[in-house]
Amino acid sequence: MRKDIDVFDYAKDIMKAVSNGVLLTTKTEEKVNSMTISWGTLGIEWSKPIFTVFVRENRFTKQQLEKNPEFTINIPYGSYNKKILGFCGTKSGHETDKIGELGLTLETPDKISVPAIKELPLTLECRVVYKQKQAENEVTEENRKAFYPQDVDSSFHGANRDYHTAFYGEIVSAYIIE
Repeated sequence: MRKDIDVFDYAKDIMKAVSNGVLLTTKTEEKVNSMTISWGTLGIEWSKPIFTVFVRENRFTKQQLEKNPEFTINIPYGSYNKKILGFCGTKSGHETDKIGELGLTLETPDKISVPAIKELPLTLECRVVYKQKQAENEVTEENRKAFYPQDVDSSFHGANRDYHTAFYGEIVSAYIIE
């Protein structure tokens, strides 16, 4: 059972959770993948509620979003297994079925093709309405040094030298799975 919510009534809960980690879930060709994120914004653009996610260029999640521009944000609400966020933040969806290995429960979505995750019950269903790759020369030198060091090998999963694409997702449904 789910309870529809006004996303802005839960804005503080959502943004507090983002700073600690939430799941960004994608789906293509029957492959569901979740990635832990701790960067995201909640706001209004084009008179629509928007959740913006930032995904590095070499991530499997970016490939998924390019194929299917829909995603869910799965937010801890109440007690939850912290192992979920740790596992989904360190394994690549290229090689790992994170949903299966963690035994997560997929819930049928309301308005998009990407499922919710019961174990992280506050859910935002989002449809991409805009995307833009970060321009390296527009990032401050301080942030380039801190978040995009060029002295690491960018071919491995944990690499962080590549920049992000911002995916602006219109929030088309928001609810808590009870």
